[in-house]
Amino acid sequence: MLWVKAFHIVFVAAWFAGLFYLPRIFVNLAMVPTDSHAERERLLLMAHKLHRFSSLLMGVALLLGIWVLVGWGATRFSGSYWLHAKMLLVVGAIGLHHMNRRLLRSFEELSNRRSHRWFRVYNESAVLLFAATVVLVTVKPF
Repeated sequence: MLWVKAFHIVFVAAWFAGLFYLPRIFVNLAMVPTDSHAERERLLLMAHKLHRFSSLLMGVALLLGIWVLVGWGATRFSGSYWLHAKMLLVVGAIGLHHMNRRLLRSFEELSNRRSHRWFRVYNESAVLLFAATVVLVTVKPF
């Protein structure tokens, strides 16, 4: 079971790498001049490939997480409120992942109205989510 847990951690970290970097591409896309079609298309291609790859990583991370939860027995975790909070953060990470897809679609459809400054702030949401999750899993504060 420790091998499954180890690979779960690896895939979660890899998935979050995508959640960290995709909004950074959005910052660059929001700054592209309207007449720079080649640069825009290159960034869109990078963003699309990164989102597709991180979707695969997310799927594996979630499956391994379920395996860990079932393998150790859900009853072992009863009364573990930190785990409930972690599950809430996992739902938030999945929501962030889908939000990234929606934002990418807005760039593809030329309908983005957000500034590069908004995307710079949005870029930090994945870092905060990751930090909160690591603290919950490591410290188990409640």
